[in-house]
Amino acid sequence: MVRKPVVSDRFYPASPALLRRELEHYLDGGAGGPVRSALAVIVPHAGYVYSGAVAGETFARVRIPETVLIAGPNHTGAGRPLALGISDWSMPLGPVPIQRRLATLILRESSLVEDDDLAHAREHSLEVQVPFLQFLQEKLSIVPLVVGRITLEQCRRVARDLARAILAFDEPVLLVASTDMTHYLPRSQARAQDHLALDRILDLDGQGLFETVHEHRITMCGVVPTVIVLFTARELGAARAELVRYADSGEVSGDTEQVVGYAGVIVS
Repeated sequence: MVRKPVVSDRFYPASPALLRRELEHYLDGGAGGPVRSALAVIVPHAGYVYSGAVAGETFARVRIPETVLIAGPNHTGAGRPLALGISDWSMPLGPVPIQRRLATLILRESSLVEDDDLAHAREHSLEVQVPFLQFLQEKLSIVPLVVGRITLEQCRRVARDLARAILAFDEPVLLVASTDMTHYLPRSQARAQDHLALDRILDLDGQGLFETVHEHRITMCGVVPTVIVLFTARELGAARAELVRYADSGEVSGDTEQVVGYAGVIVS
């Protein structure tokens, strides 16, 4: 089985030539800055016209290794709560294989993560990251993880499992947390709420992020995968996080009364 694109020609161009042109445009936003290795990035997953500039500026500043673990939220409700995709992907820029050795290590280490392609079949949150990663790393292989609703303690357990698997894998791995921030509030309110969450992210405080989002009812769709990635990065020695850019959909649409927030963060 091969996982085929579900949001090409909607969230990003299906034409390889047009897609490359758009990726070059968005990645140019981060050109000229230092490019460095990182443990993780946190990037948005809306249509490129809205969030591509934030994602591109963030990815452009990171050296992309051959193996990337992408964790994103489950928008469809299909599949298991912690669903690891095991089918290779077909994308407009070419095929993307699953990194099977790392996937196998994760499934051996974790009693919570399950192999499940169903959760991936219609999910866009991971898919929109792949063209950026392909463009920057021609030998890309991925481990895709779709995350549903789980507890804070389960986030901790999964993070420990992922970290053990990555250490056993013993090759460079970039963690990608795919999330948009506040949804459909006035700009001033969205910005205030999002910076409560971003303060916790920049402190590498996964528990604080989980609790802040729930306490303030922040509509950050990928909070759980972001918490898992923060916990995993801490297990792997993360010491700092940097906000590359914060923006919202109103900068493109002109509607500042119902914006969606986007943030790009590098964890190293």
